[in-house]
Amino acid sequence: MAVIQARGLAKAYGGKTAVGGLSFDVLPGTVTGFLGPNGAGKSTTMRLMLGLDRGQGTCTFDGKPFTDYHQPMRHVGAVLEAKPFHPTRTARNHLRMLAAPSGVPDHRVDEVLGLVGLGDVAGKAPSTFSLGMGQRLGLAAALLGNPHTLILDEPANGLDPQGIHWLRNLLRSLASEGRSVFVSSHLLSEMALMADHLVVIGRGHMIANGPIEDFTKQSTRNHVFVRTPQARELAALVGQRLAGEGSVQLASADVVTVVGLDAEAIGALAFDNGIRVHELSTRQATLEEAFLEMTGNMQEFQAVAPPPQGSPYGQQPPPPGPPPGSEQPPPPSSYGEQGPQDPNGGAR
Repeated sequence: MAVIQARGLAKAYGGKTAVGGLSFDVLPGTVTGFLGPNGAGKSTTMRLMLGLDRGQGTCTFDGKPFTDYHQPMRHVGAVLEAKPFHPTRTARNHLRMLAAPSGVPDHRVDEVLGLVGLGDVAGKAPSTFSLGMGQRLGLAAALLGNPHTLILDEPANGLDPQGIHWLRNLLRSLASEGRSVFVSSHLLSEMALMADHLVVIGRGHMIANGPIEDFTKQSTRNHVFVRTPQARELAALVGQRLAGEGSVQLASADVVTVVGLDAEAIGALAFDNGIRVHELSTRQATLEEAFLEMTGNMQEFQAVAPPPQGSPYGQQPPPPGPPPGSEQPPPPSSYGEQGPQDPNGGAR
């Protein structure tokens, strides 16, 4: 069983930090999800782990750097690009070419083609494959040497819902055999079903590292929902019990939300004080909700609100034109010296 140990991984481009001193472990028998907004440094981190980019820090696989293995394919399988293949070779010959330096026999090529569902198109050129089929071929290449460790960058990209379901089951099955699986994805609902642990980064720096349950528990979206005709009375009692340690909100005339007391304690408090409860439930934050909350200010590209419908001038209305029937043009100062500006900041 092999442990991935990353220590102090760092990389800068032109003085701008892409990855800033990341340290984490990926344990055998687990699927570890690697999350972060676009531009967070996930792909750069994976390249640093494999020695494909020069930077600072170290990463070992079963105690050795990737570059120290004589036949690395038999130890670490990686997919960092969707379609890394020769355009004229068949899928089978593409894998045979990759397998040869590590002494992987041809029957293993056929095994992995069948495993990823490409057995029927083994004789076709990958240049004709869809993005999803290209992802399957890349995964087949990563599995050729039956490695103890997998590093996969967005392997679900391009897969249909059935393909995503298949990938999830495959990766969990591989982890159950004692392998270490490190996988990045933007499909947060799928990651919640697939991963045991999370490494979450933003702008190259660590945000969270640990079990997925611990990450979602940090969200302020976690609360107890209570529906009662005596909402104000219950809210006052809960507030006294919390004594500033949590929060209680009167969400509506008959709904109370509570952070800091569990449903059992709230139910007992209501019963002891003769308060009728119509609904009492615990609302858990989803991985998506927790992720958006934790990384909301870490996005490299922030979208802005669209301009009002029908207005090309953004939030500001266009300068008024001359009154109906008037031949007098608007004064030049209405637009400045360069004429009216378009919403992108240039002269129209």
